[in-house]
Amino acid sequence: MRTNLKIAWRNLWRNKRRTLITVASIFFGVLLSAYMTSMQEGSYEKMVDMVVKYYSGSMQVHHEDYWESKSINDTFEESQELRESILAHEEVDFVIPRLESFALASSEELTKGVMVVGIDPDPENRLTNLKNSVRQGGYLSEGDKGLLIGEGLANYLRLEINDTLVMISQGYHGISAAGKYPIRGIIRHASPELNKMIVYMELENCQEFFSAYNRLTSLVVNIRDNELLARSLKAIRAGLDSPYSVMSWQEMSPEMVQQIESDRAGGVIMKAVLYIVIGFGILGTIMMMIAERRREFGVMIAIGMQRYKLATILFYETVFIGMIGALSGLVVSIPLLSFQSQNPIPLTGQAALVMEDYGFEPYMFFSMEPSVFWHQALTVFLITLVIALYPIYSANRMKLIDALHA
Repeated sequence: MRTNLKIAWRNLWRNKRRTLITVASIFFGVLLSAYMTSMQEGSYEKMVDMVVKYYSGSMQVHHEDYWESKSINDTFEESQELRESILAHEEVDFVIPRLESFALASSEELTKGVMVVGIDPDPENRLTNLKNSVRQGGYLSEGDKGLLIGEGLANYLRLEINDTLVMISQGYHGISAAGKYPIRGIIRHASPELNKMIVYMELENCQEFFSAYNRLTSLVVNIRDNELLARSLKAIRAGLDSPYSVMSWQEMSPEMVQQIESDRAGGVIMKAVLYIVIGFGILGTIMMMIAERRREFGVMIAIGMQRYKLATILFYETVFIGMIGALSGLVVSIPLLSFQSQNPIPLTGQAALVMEDYGFEPYMFFSMEPSVFWHQALTVFLITLVIALYPIYSANRMKLIDALHA
């Protein structure tokens, strides 16, 4: 076996040009499939980040009727016991309180419907990194009576720092809610859609505005490792009784999950087409290699080499070519995609407008998940192994006289 491996390896470099052409077809196959998969998975990761890291968290605890009604009447009282029962689970990193509702905001003659979110500033910043999103002014502090608003909303209402925003809404159990609040800061939210309608208030200030004292619409629960989400969700649900309800981010955003799954299915079809093209490219170069060496194979058989040994050597040659191509594809794709993940490609023109209309940042993001690389390298290598059956077939079916006269 060692002798056959040595002969196969030496045979590869007898004709370097032919070998490099074959390796290049596998190399580009791995590189293109990894690039395509990384781009696809990067867009999914950004979509999930926008939901989990910039808004919903891993899961949320609500009143059991809240998610259907989205009414401020379906809130629950904040309690230390509830928080501690959730934090008792080792997978839970932290818990954040929120009070959310809607209001009509106005500035001079301009009005717009807004989403009002009451937050505890420091814990909220731990999840959403909201403080770093402030583009003008400053972040909220505990007991602050001011507001943080989205940049798009500020532009629409022509508001600047220290201007006054008037808000009117319906509070807890139908109580009228109205107030005037100074603008403390203007943020650029990661979601372009929320950027046009978001208003953040300090939690106690928000509870006072809606007359929902010591009440919350949700407790945002963040998990240390997203891989443990299913187990954590089951455990927390088992520990909470009515009137509480626990929902994962997938349950709160079923449209996004469905969109990702349908797009991933389309990506599978596209990659299948790409793999077919790659497979035929590799097969073509292997067939060319066999055709060029027919006379050589004929002479080797004529002087006494057994056909199965020749087939074994040709199989090893193809395996070596596949290994070199797959590994070189990995070596190049990892640093290339690492650079791309740190420097996403900005979209311009109509493509950027379409992305923003769907609520996404106008960039092409890339993923560095390990599976992005080894899945593609392994798949292309397996395709090469299947193609390696062709040289075995050719060696066993070769007619000696025709090969000698080739």
